[in-house]
Amino acid sequence: MTRADGRRPDQLRQIRITPHIFEYADGSVLFEQGKTKILCAVTRSKDVPSFMRGKGVGWLTAEYALLPASTPTRSPREAVLGKRNGRVVEISRLIGRVLRCVVNLQTFGEHTITIDCDVLQADGSTRCAAICAAQAALNFANTRWLEAEVIAESILTTQVAAVSVGLEDHGEMVLLDLDAQEDNGIGGDFNFVLTRDNSIVEIQGTAETGAISWQKFDEMRELAFAGVREICARIE
Repeated sequence: MTRADGRRPDQLRQIRITPHIFEYADGSVLFEQGKTKILCAVTRSKDVPSFMRGKGVGWLTAEYALLPASTPTRSPREAVLGKRNGRVVEISRLIGRVLRCVVNLQTFGEHTITIDCDVLQADGSTRCAAICAAQAALNFANTRWLEAEVIAESILTTQVAAVSVGLEDHGEMVLLDLDAQEDNGIGGDFNFVLTRDNSIVEIQGTAETGAISWQKFDEMRELAFAGVREICARIE
């Protein structure tokens, strides 16, 4: 089977990483996966949330946003709406907890690392691309902090990446790294968040048109393992 964009079922979209987009960020990237484009920046501040104060350890948090022209229908700014979008909040929390799984909070004292992910253009799998962009930007920040002797040792314990896998509507073909067109017509899809050695950080997924067998789930899992390994090799 050849997909609409010419890819094989087991093939990732083309990934492009442009580093050091922001002069004032500790680490930043423009992460492009197919037509999905994520701008990501990492900054560090001398403070932690109130529930962390006095413990001598740091914190990591993330914010995710869709820019107004990132989707076919304009996405209003939250500041204008006066309320936070539920999906945006959920993905922000996802990125934060995922990256906390691969960061040693003991290594940088009572400082907060903030990861800002802004979607410039959405064409499917934006939460997965945002996680990959966050890891790539954090890698650059970690290197900068080590070189400047801001930290004595790497804050990273491993690398994490995420990829979507779907089961096409007829329930036979498993597809890696869904774009928006595929995602809208898929029979079931999962987001796999894994470390580079295939340990599980988080799995999100659901069937859309019919129950998915464990055999098909295992096929999706193996495809995700391969996709994450390839992405990690690109962002390390």
